[in-house]
Amino acid sequence: QVQLVESGGGLVQAGGSLRLSCTASGTILSANAMAWYRQAPGRQRELVAKLTSGGRQTYADSVKDRFTISRDNARATVYLQMDRLKAADTAVYYCNFDYGNNDYWGQGIQVAVSS
Repeated sequence: QVQLVESGGGLVQAGGSLRLSCTASGTILSANAMAWYRQAPGRQRELVAKLTSGGRQTYADSVKDRFTISRDNARATVYLQMDRLKAADTAVYYCNFDYGNNDYWGQGIQVAVSS
């Protein structure tokens, strides 16, 4: 069982930046992929960014060139750097680690962008 703890959310003005962190209770070296999802009120959860064990990055079109996903193996942490934030980015953000046979979710963290 892997526990994921997210941090770094909050309220920011449009055009500002936030960095989300997701720290695992165990190693992330064996994870096939790590990802960030988000869910806005009344909408389905959507993939924001994904990073595979091979280093491939995938982004939703709505966040390309504004968000960056990265990892720190020594800290067992994956990050989501969010720049030039928009009101449309307001949502609860969730991290997800895929270990193949199992995948794990963080508890979710609120990001609110004021226009």
